[in-house]
Amino acid sequence: MGPHSRIRKCALRVLDVALLNGAVASISYRIGAHGALRVKHYEVGGSAPATLARPLTVAFGSDFHAGPTTHPAIFEQLADALRRRAPDVLLLGGDYVSCKPQYLSILLPFLTHYRPPLGIYAVLGNHDIWAGAAAIRRRLETAGIEVLVNRHIRLAPPFDSIGICGIDDPWAGGPDVARAFDGAPPVRIFLTHSPDALLLLGDERFSLALAGHTHGGQIALADGTAIISAGGPLARTYGRGRFELPSNGPLIVSCGVGCSTLPVRVNADPDLILCTMSPGE
Repeated sequence: MGPHSRIRKCALRVLDVALLNGAVASISYRIGAHGALRVKHYEVGGSAPATLARPLTVAFGSDFHAGPTTHPAIFEQLADALRRRAPDVLLLGGDYVSCKPQYLSILLPFLTHYRPPLGIYAVLGNHDIWAGAAAIRRRLETAGIEVLVNRHIRLAPPFDSIGICGIDDPWAGGPDVARAFDGAPPVRIFLTHSPDALLLLGDERFSLALAGHTHGGQIALADGTAIISAGGPLARTYGRGRFELPSNGPLIVSCGVGCSTLPVRVNADPDLILCTMSPGE
């Protein structure tokens, strides 16, 4: 472990204690400072083959930050939204915990309460790597969530022309986009923790990209401009919402579910993304 890693782990322990093991987040939630979970719908038309029997509904959630910064009641809102919307597949964008992997036990019952027919797939975020990637990956997989680290999976029929291509965190991990895309089906959903993955894309093409990390600023002006941006060169450029990219499908960036560092959200309500991928003509 390098000196920067030791300093970071020490800082996370201090944060855990300073937030009174979640007591501050509890107060924040009760006064409405966590925001209210919003379900955001996006249509991704013409991205899937005409042979599909019906459109595919993809749910995407990210940046849960279970631990002292996030009150678990927001996860209950998420589980309720998933149950009511009943997506075909659930994709997860990382940062499951803040501070330590043990906090994943708070989150997992909510993530797995609804079991989509096509499965649950996940990538890791920078906070997961800082807290302990091996332990978090093991806990996710034990709960039936398949973790995609620089690899892809093909969805089951009748959606087997669609692949989920997931990479390791763009900066804290060891991402390999070419490996993740190698041999993937023609319709590709690019799953990454951070929009910075676009800088690593090379010549690879996707029909839809999903990212988190930015929190939509978490504390933002009324127009959505982040007051303090998340780390990474593209975090402010692709801060939240849908972005049309040349020679590729759209990138959709989630505001995330939980809170990082401070248990407060301002003009950056948590969200669950729902994408409908419609058959092409």
